[in-house]
Amino acid sequence: MQNCTFSVVIPAHNEERYVARCIRSVRKAAAESGRTAEIIVVCNRCTDRTAEIAQACGARIIPNGDRCIAKVRNAGIAAATGRIIVTIDCDNRMTKGTLSEIAALLKTGRYIGGGAPIRFERYSAALFCNDLLCRAAFRLTGLYCGIFWAEAATFRAVGGFVEKKAMEDAATAKRLKAYGKLHGRKYTVLRQNYLINSTRKYDEMGDWMYLKLMLANAGALLRAAVGDRRALDRLLDEIFYDYNG
Repeated sequence: MQNCTFSVVIPAHNEERYVARCIRSVRKAAAESGRTAEIIVVCNRCTDRTAEIAQACGARIIPNGDRCIAKVRNAGIAAATGRIIVTIDCDNRMTKGTLSEIAALLKTGRYIGGGAPIRFERYSAALFCNDLLCRAAFRLTGLYCGIFWAEAATFRAVGGFVEKKAMEDAATAKRLKAYGKLHGRKYTVLRQNYLINSTRKYDEMGDWMYLKLMLANAGALLRAAVGDRRALDRLLDEIFYDYNG
């Protein structure tokens, strides 16, 4: 889609159960904004019907074989034609005012880009604790993640997402924040809209999933801290890059 306002990049690995609802949330946000939006689904090693469903929903399909979420997102950014780029993971959704708020914030000229608050699609004691920790970390660091948004020229000027297998979101937010500081603009967060975060992994593995994984894989984490990432990379592949739940 030429001359569109937004390019929404959605990385997807075997997401046939979730891709249509993610695209629907983007379409509602585009309609609410009154602006044009292309939707780019980057099909990462998909062996299911993700591409077929996404295409039926009107998305552009970009095939990709990387085992690095940052590279997957960067493939979508490279193909984007919109003036503003927004990224969202395929199992998540955006609220309907998201694109309107992004356009309004960028129009002020005060912001280089930003992230979005994260709200789980359901809550429990464990997920409430997780939510509080995330809010505290974001407020403390200012490195808001979730949905990423900035002008396409900005993403390309900073080289896109930092190509790491994990913690690429915080590293990219830091990169955008530093670039904004050089140009007298702030890295910010949406105030009125938020990311609706999928709980599918918690549904399958329990709401204390990440605490249990940290305890069960303490050795791998310690070895990674001194330079041996092999066990950690296998864990990341299992939890993120090969997960089909």
